Amino acid sequence: MNKVLRLIAGSALLLVFLAGCEQTFTPKPRGYFKIKFPERKYQVFNEPGYPYTFEYPVYAKVVKDSLFFGEKAENPWWINLEFPSLNGKVYMSYKEIGKNGNSYEKLVNDAFKLTYKHTLKASSINEKPIHTPNDVYGLFYDVEGDAASAKQFYATDSVHHFLRGALYFDATPNADSLAPVHQFLQEDMWHMVQTLKWR
Repeated sequence: MNKVLRLIAGSALLLVFLAGCEQTFTPKPRGYFKIKFPERKYQVFNEPGYPYTFEYPVYAKVVKDSLFFGEKAENPWWINLEFPSLNGKVYMSYKEIGKNGNSYEKLVNDAFKLTYKHTLKASSINEKPIHTPNDVYGLFYDVEGDAASAKQFYATDSVHHFLRGALYFDATPNADSLAPVHQFLQEDMWHMVQTLKWR
């Protein structure tokens, strides 16, 4: 009987000791990988025959885009600005005002509609006017939230030229994880628009 009492007392003492050592578990907040951004340097896109020229980052490559949703592009001046190290791409479509039913009003309305299609996932859409000494006007859209395209713009001279750009990533939209990359590439897109010239 003495052995049984000692065993019970020892077990109780062990349980009290273990219960006293319990710590409250606090989960760590979700983190994301740190992204090392390349050094900013620019080069000139000045291909013969194109109706525009601009500066773009050296860590991007220009790829001619010949298809629009599986159909042939309207003209040969559509390009994609690809950022392989950041898994992103700026799709750029150029249209001539007055050709193929492209009135200035229609092109501006189309750009507005394409941007505001993201309102289902966007928490807000901020517009920043574009007006440069190179006769370039338009709007730069900052689409906040988990929208598929967080940065978009259209640039025009309102008479002949209309260029629209939209940034997409080959990843599921997540405003938190993509925020640093969005911010980084927004500066590059803004630089591109500020250096845009018509020919």
